[in-house]
Amino acid sequence: MPKRTLQGVVVSNKQDKTVVVRVDRRFTHPIYKKTIRRSKNYHAHDENNQFSIGDQVWIEESKPISKLKRWTVVQGEKKTA
Repeated sequence: MPKRTLQGVVVSNKQDKTVVVRVDRRFTHPIYKKTIRRSKNYHAHDENNQFSIGDQVWIEESKPISKLKRWTVVQGEKKTA
């Protein structure tokens, strides 16, 4: 079974070797048929501390690294200033 990958934006990089990634998803409400936006934060492993707030990253499932980290950063794009 392939590992899940998600795309999101880094919202925090204060921890060592860890980034917090906000992943947004959009779906249509089953009754009201209105598009709803929901987001969820994931703690992801960033070995070299190379990503900063605002960077677009792709994260992939992995075995548990710590209490909260179950994802690793696969690749990313630096935010253009």
